[in-house]
Amino acid sequence: MEPISMVLLAALAGGVGGEAGKTAWSGLKTLVRRPFHRGDGTPAVSSGEVELAALEQNPAPETAHVLSTALAVRAALDPEFHTGLQQWREQAELVRTGDGEVTNTVSGGTFYAPVQQGRDFSGSSFTSTPPTPAALDTTTPQS
Repeated sequence: MEPISMVLLAALAGGVGGEAGKTAWSGLKTLVRRPFHRGDGTPAVSSGEVELAALEQNPAPETAHVLSTALAVRAALDPEFHTGLQQWREQAELVRTGDGEVTNTVSGGTFYAPVQQGRDFSGSSFTSTPPTPAALDTTTPQS
């Protein structure tokens, strides 16, 4: 299993993502607190609870990396946790954490229609009637 993104972990721990982010973070806390099912002869490793608490107190890349590593090790040793962590990851990655760039530019010409600026729009549409020729004529003062 690939390690969980440090950016995602730090963002969720820092409260990014609104209600969906809080729900994802709560889900991870619940998952980590489940009993650790180790096989016989498994070396003593962290369940991830200490690292999770540390990240909650300090949502920085370094502490996110430590938690990501602890989760990956536990997932390798505990098949039930591995399955739960994969399911959690699929849901958590849907949370918008503010990563990514947005550049909005409108330039040149004259515009007579709505402009929508932002990121990750879907299902949006605008309809408007074209401007009248008089509205386009900038040489004649309008009353």
